[in-house]
Amino acid sequence: MIYEREIYLTDPAEKAKVVEFLNGFGLTFTGNIEYTMGLFSDGELVGTGSLGGRVMRDIAIKESFQHKGLTHRIIRNLKSESMRRGIVGNQIFTKPQNVPVFEHMGFKCVAVAEPYAALLESGQDTLEDYLTRIRSLLGSGEGKNRGAIVMNCNPFTLGHRSLVEYALNNCDEVIIFAVQEDRSVFPFADRFTLIKQGVKDMRGVQVVSGGDYIISNATFPTYFIKGTEELSAQTTLDATIFATRIAPALNISVRFVGEEPSDKTTLAYNEAMRRVFSNNGIDFKVVPRVQKGDQVISASAVRKALADNDMETIRRMVPKTTLTYFSSEEGKRVIERIKLEYKIKELQAKEKAEKEAASKKVEAEAKKAKK
Repeated sequence: MIYEREIYLTDPAEKAKVVEFLNGFGLTFTGNIEYTMGLFSDGELVGTGSLGGRVMRDIAIKESFQHKGLTHRIIRNLKSESMRRGIVGNQIFTKPQNVPVFEHMGFKCVAVAEPYAALLESGQDTLEDYLTRIRSLLGSGEGKNRGAIVMNCNPFTLGHRSLVEYALNNCDEVIIFAVQEDRSVFPFADRFTLIKQGVKDMRGVQVVSGGDYIISNATFPTYFIKGTEELSAQTTLDATIFATRIAPALNISVRFVGEEPSDKTTLAYNEAMRRVFSNNGIDFKVVPRVQKGDQVISASAVRKALADNDMETIRRMVPKTTLTYFSSEEGKRVIERIKLEYKIKELQAKEKAEKEAASKKVEAEAKKAKK
């Protein structure tokens, strides 16, 4: 008899079983995973599925147990858990060949990024619901040259503002999509406010949330978990959703991004957008980053300066609105968190260096002893 139960990810042995099971299906068990269930036969794991927010993912069934209705059992379990958590709509991140299976269960396909991945959804808070809300805020944009920028702004800097100015000089209107996923050191509510304050004086610029469809846990978890093998799948899927669904619905004809010289994830994302957008008639413009002296303005440089109490660098890199935020109670709390995180990183780096030095010393002594 096959039974189902929650798999407790805090138990290393339990989690290891899921990781090993999913490896056999080419699935990587990483990211925002809050709940995992398993199907068992005589104590053996034969099927599993997980929830990360409203996203159903890592759904797999052992080959000898497939075509027995077990996928339906996994979906029912995950939907039940979603309802218990107050989630009224679900998304599924899966492989393209699995789309018909989930469509048969009532899910609607949002986009497919061959040969990598597909996103489907059911229930409330769908992509169409999101686009309806955004259209009511922005208008149709008909007859206008509309550009778009996606910004995380962790925090908002003069570099971000310069990118918006460039876009506005090349468009009638610019829509800024603020990344809603709340996994940056600056909370989404604060980042959203900083963006709005930072562009308040710029006519023709509107700021909206990117919701669950732009660099989110559903479309792009690798943005928050860098270096995983899912990078190509998720960059392509995120770009495809924007190019085939969001841009046409909002009459967006061009997307602007800041130049990225080194970050692997952002470079891959930019390349995916360049490829996907060209196939869908959307322009893609990479704008050089702004420098102050010999230093490029970046949010990471600002965070480092905050950790070091380097006010001279901070004043060079952020607008007055962001500087004012740093003096607020909310800003002070974030700065303390940044300092703590950098302190931990420094201690970890020191510990690693000491271990490497000790290891080299042991190797050197061993070689000397052999002589």
